[in-house]
Amino acid sequence: MITTHLGKWHRRLYKTRYYAKYAYLNFLPFEMIAKSLDEIISQYKMLPQECQKQIAKRVDYYNKLSVSAQISQNLAFVGKFKNNHASAYYYDIAQWLRYFPKNTPFSYLFGDISTVPAEPTLLKSRPIVQNNQNSVILKLDSVRHFYTLKDRQSFADKKPMLLWRGAAHQPHRLAFLEKFANHPQCDVKCVHKKSIGKAYHGDFMSIKEQLKYKFILSIEGNEVATNTKWIMASQSLCFMTTPRFETWLMEGLLKPEIHFVHLQDDYSDLDEKISFYTTHEDAAQKIITNANRWMSQFFDEKQELITSVLVMKKYFEYTMKNI
Repeated sequence: MITTHLGKWHRRLYKTRYYAKYAYLNFLPFEMIAKSLDEIISQYKMLPQECQKQIAKRVDYYNKLSVSAQISQNLAFVGKFKNNHASAYYYDIAQWLRYFPKNTPFSYLFGDISTVPAEPTLLKSRPIVQNNQNSVILKLDSVRHFYTLKDRQSFADKKPMLLWRGAAHQPHRLAFLEKFANHPQCDVKCVHKKSIGKAYHGDFMSIKEQLKYKFILSIEGNEVATNTKWIMASQSLCFMTTPRFETWLMEGLLKPEIHFVHLQDDYSDLDEKISFYTTHEDAAQKIITNANRWMSQFFDEKQELITSVLVMKKYFEYTMKNI
């Protein structure tokens, strides 16, 4: 119980620091927070060639626009963009908008987006399908989606079970819980009060508590699963089916048995995969190392800023002739 409270306190403190850091973006005039785009381009050009190539590759993945397009829906203007709710989505996007002219229009959507907009739109998530170029991904709601903990416990010392904690509102999550709630090698529970009285109801567990398990399930909700990032940054193995949605993590580029343990959509191979990676710790460690390496690219603040601004620059190049 103490660990749970400490986990909640740590996450709240992390969020408080985030909001305190960026609060000024919502009340200062645009002229006072504006930044130079040339400064970002200069920083980009000073990076080693390999870093430049990697960033350029990421920019083109997040922003797949290749022809000019008009925008008219969910429209806002850079210099007039304010948010009454002061959400994390707002603070993230406001950080990068200030590198562009104040009268520049853009289209955006906040929240869990699981469809492709009719026009080029800045958003957090998109379906992994062909012709999704109108979904231009940014690192939005980063304070929630890229919250991770330093995992100091080795894979070998963790409990050899599959763990999941979360809210099961969707039919596919409920179906999984109903099937595996009493499985001897699984500790999978819904923490929402609506599940009280069900076999699959359980208490909340902090991330630190969850990281005591060798295997952690990442199961998509309305779109991506929030826990994928912190699992892949840890010394536990990420178990999941083929992702159908993606965010700044670039879930569509993750490779099964390289970055995560792949499960069939019906979880018919769950027993087999748990058994294999319980007895083949070397194979498990290779995946963990690859996952950690993949996550490392998202923790370089300078390169993340450059990448984010260049994604927006490309967006404006295809939606505004004067940028």
